[in-house]
Amino acid sequence: MIEYVQIQRLGKDSDISSAQFGARASRLAKLLKLGLPVPLAYGVSVSAVSEIAAGRLPDVATLLGQFGDRAIVSVRSSPVKRAWGGPETLLNIGLNDALHAKLCHRLGEAAANALYCRFVQEYSINVARLDPEAFHGLDEDKCGTRDALQATLGIYSDEMEEAFPQNPEDQLLQVLRSMARSWGGTTARILRQAHGAPADAGLGLIVQRMALGLGVGESGAGVVQFVKPSTGEPAIRGRYMPKGQGRDALQPGKSALYITGDKRGRSLEDTNPKALAELQKYSEIARLGCHDALRFEFTIEGGKTWLLDAAPANRSPRAAVRIAVDLAEDGAISRKSAILRVEPANLQHLLHPQIDPEAKPKIFARGLAASPGAACGRIVFTASAAQACAAREEASILVRVETSPEDIRGMHSAKGVLTERGGMTSHAAVIARGLGVPCVVGASGITLNVKDKTLTTKDGEVFYEGDIITVDGTNGAAMAGDVSMVLPQVDGAFSTLMDWANEFRDIGIRANADSPTDARIAQQFGVDGIGLCRTEHMFFDEDRLTVMREMIFADDVSDRRAALDRLLPMQRSDFAELFAIMQGLPVCIRLFDPPLHEFLPHSREAMQELAEAMDLPVSQVISRRESLAEFNPMLGMRGVRLGITVPEIYDMQARAIFEATVEASAKGEPVVPEIMIPLVSAAREVELVKARIDAVATEVQNETGVQFTYRLGAMVETPRAALRAGDLAVNCAFLSFGTNDLTQMTYGLSRDDSGRFMSAYVNQGVFTEDPFHTLDIDGVGELLLLASERGRVAMPDIVLSICGEHGGDPATIEFCRAAGFNYVSCSPFRVPIARLAAAQSAVRGTNKTTEDLVVT
Repeated sequence: MIEYVQIQRLGKDSDISSAQFGARASRLAKLLKLGLPVPLAYGVSVSAVSEIAAGRLPDVATLLGQFGDRAIVSVRSSPVKRAWGGPETLLNIGLNDALHAKLCHRLGEAAANALYCRFVQEYSINVARLDPEAFHGLDEDKCGTRDALQATLGIYSDEMEEAFPQNPEDQLLQVLRSMARSWGGTTARILRQAHGAPADAGLGLIVQRMALGLGVGESGAGVVQFVKPSTGEPAIRGRYMPKGQGRDALQPGKSALYITGDKRGRSLEDTNPKALAELQKYSEIARLGCHDALRFEFTIEGGKTWLLDAAPANRSPRAAVRIAVDLAEDGAISRKSAILRVEPANLQHLLHPQIDPEAKPKIFARGLAASPGAACGRIVFTASAAQACAAREEASILVRVETSPEDIRGMHSAKGVLTERGGMTSHAAVIARGLGVPCVVGASGITLNVKDKTLTTKDGEVFYEGDIITVDGTNGAAMAGDVSMVLPQVDGAFSTLMDWANEFRDIGIRANADSPTDARIAQQFGVDGIGLCRTEHMFFDEDRLTVMREMIFADDVSDRRAALDRLLPMQRSDFAELFAIMQGLPVCIRLFDPPLHEFLPHSREAMQELAEAMDLPVSQVISRRESLAEFNPMLGMRGVRLGITVPEIYDMQARAIFEATVEASAKGEPVVPEIMIPLVSAAREVELVKARIDAVATEVQNETGVQFTYRLGAMVETPRAALRAGDLAVNCAFLSFGTNDLTQMTYGLSRDDSGRFMSAYVNQGVFTEDPFHTLDIDGVGELLLLASERGRVAMPDIVLSICGEHGGDPATIEFCRAAGFNYVSCSPFRVPIARLAAAQSAVRGTNKTTEDLVVT
């Protein structure tokens, strides 16, 4: 027999931990310690349940004896964490023919029949493992008849070849053994592992006296919580079933009452206002004593209110923020605890529209959830069509095989983006996150025909340009038609939580911002500056694109300079506005990065239009594009390589930055611009670019008579740059790791194409997670650690940061804190997520040594 110490009474004097007896038992014990009315209950420990599953049985006679003669009990599962689930609760254990006869006199024959009939059916299905179809036709509404009860008992005896067990001890023993064994079954193990449970997850059980919810006087059962699930504000929500039991109030088809009265009819508030007032009082006691807003399962028996179970109240991500903040402000938890209560990734639900949870959309494609939020609009297949829709004030969804820089204006105009190809750091994903536009990339099973302007699903359904679809960038789905949504709402609780996060975080949070609009959004979210301004995105406005193309078609240096001189005031204006918006906070500007061919059109039709606009033969346009073509342009003449071979571009950008610095400093806070050289691999590259930028700085200072300072750094995107970081650091004030390209080059993976196989790789355990979504600590992370160590040996005060899309990932932020980085930079709409994740990391004290970070 199992030692009785492993089965403990839940009560004021018992010490019940979640690890030993499970979360539900631990919470019920807390309610009892708070003096709340919970029926007598005993917890069966996790270790005891394991022994029961192995065949070592408990002393059920002694256990049942604690409940008195002819007691009726229930058995509830109590996993170590509630989210892991568990076997279904079994009610009314102990019912037999003799007790049924007594209940007929006490409750009436119909109620007694229904209790006994339901128990036999549930025991048969969940313990004896009979097929539920065996009881077809014996629905709950028929269980109150004697014929239904006799039929149910007959089915059991026919199937099991023995009468239904009459000994309560035998019933309880078989229930405990069945629930213990089912926890170890394959299906249960797979289900709980899907909720993050380890393979050896523990289960406790609770044996509890039944409060029947039947009999004379006000009786019934229900569920109730005192916060609104959607917002977290005080409100009464729940259902109540008169003359009902346990889950009756929640089961479909049940004609339960609502807790409070409204136009839907009578309620518990009408029938028993005293019980409602008691529940409200109990809820507030439990809220402060258990440090959370709870949802109660309750029973009223003869006018007496009992609390059978308590769980965290249902809550949306928005409500979770409000509940945590209210608890802290009421002194129930600390501010640190409030910060830890909110999942950082869930903040995106507060910042973007989301699909209504009650909607039932028709999903025609699934892909990667590249940029959160939901949007609905008409299908368009080109950037120009998206712009035309915006001009008509029509919502559009830009659908592309994959996007390129020339699609940026269309992405600005569209309400959402859907691409056939691409990964989490593809062009579409990165730009959409920066714009705050919902985006799904790598949509499997769709085929686009841009010429015919059709989208065909894997089931053969065809969508045409102009058809309305909805994209869900939070869950990675594309849906037919206009799907109902829930609008975002940022309230005072959100702002309070962000203020508290700032109190505790010890790593800087900057934003990737390519335009004044991006910078304003970032400023609203409380950033510490701009960590990455991609200047090439400033050239895609129509007036600038024309000048940019003139520069590309220039025959000599003087013509190229003439075109760049026309771009200079445009860049200067952009930078001056960024500096003004950031009000003295640091702004890190990355010099021109992409290959020049990205600024030329791709299609024959577009090249014809360009030839007409520039008054050139179309053959010359085609020839120029072909001359710029490369076999692998992302590893070709781009970044610093372009800056060294065509130095006039960087000269113009440096002058624009410095002239904007003078202009902005004269109007407000002094500006110290940060200039970042992209795609460096060798120290000599930094030396060459630095020499030219220093010269431009001197020229501007001499021309304006204003002295200023600036900081020069390198963007570490190649493995060689990481390995030779010490050499680079000598001429740099900072090193910023562009983890998008660094991951791509370390793995030899195309970030635009990896979406085709990434799911298979993650599902089969090749990768634990998409390395473009969460930093690969073992591989790319080791390069970062080597680079930071070597960079600091050469320059102890060098500033280190991450400016790839990983900068908004909580796990990556924890890595950066432990590695001693100064800041991370991410898309503007991920700034709140990063701020909260940084605070949580600091609160948990996860400041590990670098030796802890890499698995060797």
